[in-house]
Amino acid sequence: MEAGDRVEPQTEELRARRPLFEATADELRAWTVEQGHQAYRVRQIQQWAFHRRASSFEAMTDLPLDLRRRLDADWSLFATAVAFRGESPDATDKLLLKCRDGRMIECVLMTEEHRRTVCISTQVGCGMGCVFCASGLRGVERNLTTAEIFDQVLQAQNLLPLGESVSHIVVMGMGESLANLDALLAALDRVCSADDGLGMSQRRVTISTVGLPEKIRKLAAQDRQYHLAVSLHAPTEELRNELVPVNEKVGLTAVVQAADDYFRITGRQVTYEYVMLGGVNDRHEHALALGRLLRGRKSHVNLIPYNPVAGLPFERPDPDGVRRFVATLRDRGVSATVRKTKGQAIDAACGQLRRRFESAPSPAFVSPLTVEVS
Repeated sequence: MEAGDRVEPQTEELRARRPLFEATADELRAWTVEQGHQAYRVRQIQQWAFHRRASSFEAMTDLPLDLRRRLDADWSLFATAVAFRGESPDATDKLLLKCRDGRMIECVLMTEEHRRTVCISTQVGCGMGCVFCASGLRGVERNLTTAEIFDQVLQAQNLLPLGESVSHIVVMGMGESLANLDALLAALDRVCSADDGLGMSQRRVTISTVGLPEKIRKLAAQDRQYHLAVSLHAPTEELRNELVPVNEKVGLTAVVQAADDYFRITGRQVTYEYVMLGGVNDRHEHALALGRLLRGRKSHVNLIPYNPVAGLPFERPDPDGVRRFVATLRDRGVSATVRKTKGQAIDAACGQLRRRFESAPSPAFVSPLTVEVS
């Protein structure tokens, strides 16, 4: 499909069949044998789906015809259908994907000289309540399944020319990643599997969280090599309570201590994400407070100039103020950089495209003060 196209995804067809990669590789091998074929056929199917960009089972021409027909009868190659593709002049593609139940999710492909990075979602909506974010305006509706998370990587990879592959994953889309940790880990295990997945290095995956201390420690105990990014957004308890309401339940100190534990257990440096809101958290006093909080910690601060959201009262920070903020942190021994903003022309900030296109009634709002954080 071309950029800018809006299509009517075949959700009825999706609902009728089980997503292929909802099943484990062992389950697929068992099913294949039940159909009277050898288990090695599963590897051929994976090659077609992951590397040869097949859009249907019928296109998998080195499979026996009767196996292709059985696959088409029992399985859906994708767990989602593309509802809209938006392309920005800065080599950013955004996909709005429709799930089997009709709900919409988003993923973004960012193409740079040596990287092909996909930003994926883990929930429909978000229950953390960050006041500046489009994803949480309607609350959280449900967790995504393992297949729906994995599918975003496949759908993004299908936008690339043959011979190119997604090289990095950032779990920074819709939803709180650690609130759906089990499904996320299962999806990433498939992505990183050399035998049954895309073979991506775990070190090329970054998982972002608003900061759920016990879930951070659970992730640290998984013996994976994923990067951790903590969405901090404020250097003090009082300001973070205003911007990130779930902080009232967890506390800034507990979040930073859990991040310290992640570094101690995994040896992986933690990144702190800090969305800069003009006149709200971008002043010199905030830079000083952030420097005091993080000085001496093995960490990096990623400053993100705000992407404005229609209907919300926040603005982008002054560029000169951003430069001064970075200098203040560096003067205090804190590593800091400014993220280049991409995809503004296509509503690339998480939740914006879904908000523009989705017309379903809003679900009951889930308060960030009632969500499970342990």
